[in-house]
Amino acid sequence: MIEVCFDREYGKTEGPNDKKRIISFSLQSTTCDEQDHSKSTMCPHLSPDSLWTSLLCVLLLWIPATNTAKCPQQCFCDQIQLTVACVNKNLTQVPATIDEITVKLDLRGNDIQELPTGAFKHTPYLTHLSLQRCNILKVKEGAFRGLGRLVFLNLANNNIEILYQESFDGLSSLKQLLIDRNRVEEIQPGAFSQLGFLNLLSITHNQLVYIPNMAFQGLQNIKWLRLSHNSLNYLDTEAFASLVTLNRLSLDHNALQFFPTETMTRLPEVTRLDLGYNPMTYLGEEAVSMAKLTHLFMDHMSLQDMAITAVSKCPNLIHLDISYNQLRVLQPFSEGSPNLARLNLAGNPIYCNCYMRPLKVWSMISKVKLIGTCGGPAHLSGETLGAVYPAELRCQSQEAMLKAELEEAARITPPPTEEPENKIKCPAKCVCEAVTHHSSCENQGHTKVPRGFSPNTRLLDLRGNHFHHIPENSFPGVVQVVSLHLQRCKIVEVEDRAFSGMKGLIYLYLSENDLSSLSPDAFKGLPQLTYLHLEKNRFTIFPKGAFKPVPSLLALHLDNNAITKLEPGILTGAEGLRSLVLTGNAINGISSTALEHASDLDVLHLGGNRLKKVPTEVLSKVENLRDLRLSGNPIRWIGPHAFQPVERSLKELYLDNMGLEKMSPDSLTGLGPRLRSLFLEGNKLEEVPDLQPFTSLEVINLADNPLMCDCPLLPLRLWIEKVNLKVRATCANPPELKGRRVKDVHVFKACPGGERLPSIPTPKPTMATKTTKPKLMRSKNQVKAKSRLQKRPNTRTAAAKKARRGSMA
Repeated sequence: MIEVCFDREYGKTEGPNDKKRIISFSLQSTTCDEQDHSKSTMCPHLSPDSLWTSLLCVLLLWIPATNTAKCPQQCFCDQIQLTVACVNKNLTQVPATIDEITVKLDLRGNDIQELPTGAFKHTPYLTHLSLQRCNILKVKEGAFRGLGRLVFLNLANNNIEILYQESFDGLSSLKQLLIDRNRVEEIQPGAFSQLGFLNLLSITHNQLVYIPNMAFQGLQNIKWLRLSHNSLNYLDTEAFASLVTLNRLSLDHNALQFFPTETMTRLPEVTRLDLGYNPMTYLGEEAVSMAKLTHLFMDHMSLQDMAITAVSKCPNLIHLDISYNQLRVLQPFSEGSPNLARLNLAGNPIYCNCYMRPLKVWSMISKVKLIGTCGGPAHLSGETLGAVYPAELRCQSQEAMLKAELEEAARITPPPTEEPENKIKCPAKCVCEAVTHHSSCENQGHTKVPRGFSPNTRLLDLRGNHFHHIPENSFPGVVQVVSLHLQRCKIVEVEDRAFSGMKGLIYLYLSENDLSSLSPDAFKGLPQLTYLHLEKNRFTIFPKGAFKPVPSLLALHLDNNAITKLEPGILTGAEGLRSLVLTGNAINGISSTALEHASDLDVLHLGGNRLKKVPTEVLSKVENLRDLRLSGNPIRWIGPHAFQPVERSLKELYLDNMGLEKMSPDSLTGLGPRLRSLFLEGNKLEEVPDLQPFTSLEVINLADNPLMCDCPLLPLRLWIEKVNLKVRATCANPPELKGRRVKDVHVFKACPGGERLPSIPTPKPTMATKTTKPKLMRSKNQVKAKSRLQKRPNTRTAAAKKARRGSMA
């Protein structure tokens, strides 16, 4: 027999805000006769089988039935699954009233522009957190501190530019981190140092140009790193040095011109490497030296030749994809890859003559499957490489063979790498790191640009000083600097050739200064400059002509200045520009030829200006535009075919918060098959154009428009029924339907064609059911939630033990 004694003392709490009762009880192995019978105790003699049943019954009796869980007003809370969803609620900060025991939190589609330190300190049990499409600009240091149980974090589709050193501090259990489709330009050293359990890191579709040494230090269990769809053209030798567990690396759709041999040798466990869509022209001897590599993808590049030993240091290579390159002839590889089973040559202009005979014979002996077709000569054109016999591969004459051999031998070889210096130099009041090649003199009150930095410096941070002007040749001896920070330095003038000699500079930050003009030679000597930041200065006129010396410029930021007009030819000399950001100026007029020299422009941001009409003529000069933002301009009317010049390329269109009153039925003609995002919220639209042709939309927002829910809106209603999207659209008129979702009203059934709509249940009984059932079920759900909570090792359990010890004493 086991004797159980239950104290009647209860009601002790951890603090004034804690509603959960702590039940104090003790299990005793002694008899009740040994207890102090002056206390009021219950000591029933129970068998072991009934002991735990009794315990559970008593526990449930003491739980208050009236205790309800926290749930923010705008959100949906499931107390069984412990999940909270606040999707597309226009929240500007993380709700503070989320129940502490929540494990999954979905905040997609809000307007949380900054995540402050300790933003989630009140939800320590989170395991899954979704923050896509929240307009996040900055993640402050320690924003996720306290989320030690989080395993999944999604930050995709935001506006994050820099990954700071302690942005992900505290995420010690995180396994998947997604930062896709942001504007990440820089990864600070130590940004991932706290993520020791991370398996997947995805930073695709961002603006990375350069990966510094040890950028991913701390990722001790990483399996897959995705860096696709950036603008990477340089990888430091030790960029991936710490990734000793990495199995798969995705670097496709970047700007790498040579295979980064030394960098890749630091990846001992990688089995799959994706390098497609990089502009490489040649793969040299032993270029790929990766012992465990099994799959190598180098498709859709510009390869014209490969050395026979290019993959000889890859003994486990099984699949090599070099499809859609410019290869005419390929020699058999040396015997360094005995396991090669598939060689994909599809899409190459392979000339099936005697020079391809050795490859064909080798493939037959080694049992390598050749994929692809012959591009010539005429009698073999279109024949699959697998079906052509070696005897058919012949040349017309010895002279033709010799000539072709000489042509194939003349190839470009990669330049030799420079040997690093051992000594590290550093000026006074600065900090210089030898390992990362970073030097910082931030906020040190310098009035002149310091000199004497190490020639190996790659990142130079001088922000927050008082330079006022940058004289000629201000940065001698730092040829290898890739990123230069001069924000908040009170600069009013940049003299001619101020950056002369900085041949490797890719990022230049001159934001938040007092610049009002730039001379034509201000940036002379910067042949590799790719990203130029001039936002938050005092420009009233676009600095025309200042970009001729920077032919590699891809992104230009001039947002939050006071520019009023865009004159003809403002981008002369910047023909390769891909991104132009002019948000937050005072632009009220754009010349039709303003962008005539930027035919490759991919992103154009004109939000927050004073445009009164869509600049259709201007768009005719940028026919490859993908992302157009006109938010916040006083455009009241959009006429027919307004976006026709970019109908084949446009994927993101922002027309929100403009006071837009009417759109021509043909205003969006041609955009349907390709447009992915359409933002029309915050306008004065009663009707919208027919959206039936929009078959590729992933995001659409029609919220905060006074939609007239009548028959003219039937096409929208039918479209909503057909697509698998959450469409935010509510009625404003007629008055009796105000505030109702377009999808939930009956009026469209009476319109011609409305009979195709499914029947909609009468709303009143549904609403009554929804208001009563949760109140009946709430206590049951709370019981389950509290049971789960008491199983968790947390501060409340500690307090309970303390209370129990006190009662026993």
